[in-house]
Amino acid sequence: MTQENEEQTGKHDPYAALKYRDFRLLLIGRFLAGVGDQMVGVALGWELYERTGDAFYLGLMGLVEVTPVILLSLPAGHLADHASRRKIVLITKSSLAVISLLLAFCSASHSPLWLFFTCILGIGIARAYQSPASSNLIQLTVPPELYTNAITWNNNLWQLSAAIGPAVGGLIIAVSKQAMPVYIMDAFFGLAYVIAVLNIRGKEEIKARTAATWDSVKEGMRFLKHSPILLSVITLDLFAVLLGGAVALLPVFAKDILHVGPVGLGWMRAMPSIGAVLMALTIAHRPPFQKAGMTMLLAVAGFGAATIIFGLSKSFPLSLAMLFLLGAFDNISVVIRSTLLMVRTPDSMRGRVSAVNSVFIGASNELGAFESGFAARLMGAVGATVFGGVGTILVVIIVALMWPELRKLKTMQADVAPNDRGT
Repeated sequence: MTQENEEQTGKHDPYAALKYRDFRLLLIGRFLAGVGDQMVGVALGWELYERTGDAFYLGLMGLVEVTPVILLSLPAGHLADHASRRKIVLITKSSLAVISLLLAFCSASHSPLWLFFTCILGIGIARAYQSPASSNLIQLTVPPELYTNAITWNNNLWQLSAAIGPAVGGLIIAVSKQAMPVYIMDAFFGLAYVIAVLNIRGKEEIKARTAATWDSVKEGMRFLKHSPILLSVITLDLFAVLLGGAVALLPVFAKDILHVGPVGLGWMRAMPSIGAVLMALTIAHRPPFQKAGMTMLLAVAGFGAATIIFGLSKSFPLSLAMLFLLGAFDNISVVIRSTLLMVRTPDSMRGRVSAVNSVFIGASNELGAFESGFAARLMGAVGATVFGGVGTILVVIIVALMWPELRKLKTMQADVAPNDRGT
């Protein structure tokens, strides 16, 4: 049921995007790949810490992986606008599967640590090129009026993979006493994603007609500069993730503040994903947002408030509830931002705009964890978390004042335009 059908019947079809074969294939492939990615993250962290006993290597792992994302995302977005995004995804995901097999070999042979970090660097490079291309495959599988519904289901399955992946990876390691089986399983999941993308018929990709120059790379940044709605939602999400990094400090809360041990830590790590999944299901079953701008501002403010309460909580059930709300509020923000980026960006520029978004949002996760750790050293875990929550709310106020267009934004679909300049 398309949006026109919904307007005629007065009914909202929460499963509209799922009725498209290509979208179902993409969703299944992404879910399996997401589970595999989460499993590998757990396996690498466990293996590096098991071999070194030094938490520094865990931080180094994140730094090595995020550096290529920062350095290569803009040229990767440029490539995604001038080449087949589908082929880029196939090449990068196949490369990631090969790297997983190399990690399995390194694990089985107890290779030197520099080989592990070489593989981690390879993962970062592949993901830097994959992200701008992959994030725009949805528009090949569903009509524009279903972008919001499709993004909601896509985010729902991603959050589900984020909840299942670490648990499955940890269980495999606990049973086998080694990480090698996790890497092998991830390689098979990556192959399943490749097969899914190969079977997507889709519509013809629209590529940029400009020459492959550095000016065309900068064109994506210029487009965002003149697109107040897109610039405001990226800025809002950037600082919310950067400041609201309570999840990075969960081990401290579990051990020293709430005294719930590793089992409690597992529940705490799962709660944001559970909240995100349930919120995604709620969004999917409701009509499109009628006040999208204010909804996003309130969701990010709610994220900040939940962070503050979590930081001050001495009750385990209350802390779990706040982590649940963190995931739920974050999901609202992600759905609105992703939809706006898709419907307000010309097809020929989607890769470059997605790349800029990847640099800011992707890097802010790692930098947010660093900020939380640094602040915790200065003011303690509680102080750092409360500081981050207050900062998030202040950012909401500043963004709302700087970009009144966001406050006034109503339905996302109704306001679709070739660009945000009104041309």
